[in-house]
Amino acid sequence: MNAPARLSLYGLGLLAAFGAAFVVAGAVVPDSAVEARAAAEEEGGHGGHGETAPEGEAAASAALPGLSLEADGYLLSPVAAPDATDEDGELSFQVLGPEGEPVTAYTEEHEKDLHLIVVREDGSGFRHVHPELDAEGTWSIPWTWDAAGTYRVFADFTPAAQEDGITLTRSISVPGEVEAVELGDDVRESRAGDFDVRLEGDLVAGGTSTLTVEVTRDGEPVTELEPYLGAFGHLVALRDGDLAYLHVHPEGAEPEAGQESGPTVEFATEAPTPGRYLLYFDFQVDGEVQTASFVVTTDGSAAPAESAPATEGSPSESPADDGHDDDH
Repeated sequence: MNAPARLSLYGLGLLAAFGAAFVVAGAVVPDSAVEARAAAEEEGGHGGHGETAPEGEAAASAALPGLSLEADGYLLSPVAAPDATDEDGELSFQVLGPEGEPVTAYTEEHEKDLHLIVVREDGSGFRHVHPELDAEGTWSIPWTWDAAGTYRVFADFTPAAQEDGITLTRSISVPGEVEAVELGDDVRESRAGDFDVRLEGDLVAGGTSTLTVEVTRDGEPVTELEPYLGAFGHLVALRDGDLAYLHVHPEGAEPEAGQESGPTVEFATEAPTPGRYLLYFDFQVDGEVQTASFVVTTDGSAAPAESAPATEGSPSESPADDGHDDDH
């Protein structure tokens, strides 16, 4: 059993909602489109459904970083990637600093200088990977699109020149017929490889709560969870609709090489607003990383009811289709 986990926030970002203004494969949302979308969110409400967001919810969303391709003077360059599905290629980009030059010096966070998360707008095809940086400041990783659709690319990093981490984002559209994943009821049990993974606990809007993940195999508790990126597990929560996300993992002394844990991992989590969240739990056993996915709706709210009403409806299908790349 791992020690009760406090939370290390890594990569807390609010993204513009998916919708219009996306362009052809290999291209990205221009600055003007991101700004227009942000303005529409402020005027039309959360998720772009034409409803006015309550004042408390709007303030919470505005406080989250990662809304655009630029922050604190740092800019995410256009992202190059294969133009079609089932086409082997490379995904590459640069992070440009305040002077317009590619950033080449980073502060390591969770054993990596940059974490790349790519996910389709419906929550499927999730990948958490780690590209390589060359001397010219270009990040790259071998890449193949498994399915058509519009994807959001997140670059999460801390420049060596500053103390705080940054999350930047761009969008890529992959042409073809899209088979969207529909969400319905909450999903708390997931299959990942040979493992059954169960999620217990509730998310509370505007407050902190504990989620516990339990891993079993063939009905037996798994106590061979291995250290992965400096922890025994990682959790990414994407808010359904706009894919605002929070990546958390147990804090404290890093596991030593050869140390094992399990069958449970605890996460102190904080949902910024009411709604449903798509959760992705990464863990490693026998040197192989697995991803289990869940759907959870917030349970009540720590904020006054008039400032953060509950979201109507509830989810039913896990985004499944983990799409977890072996190159982490």
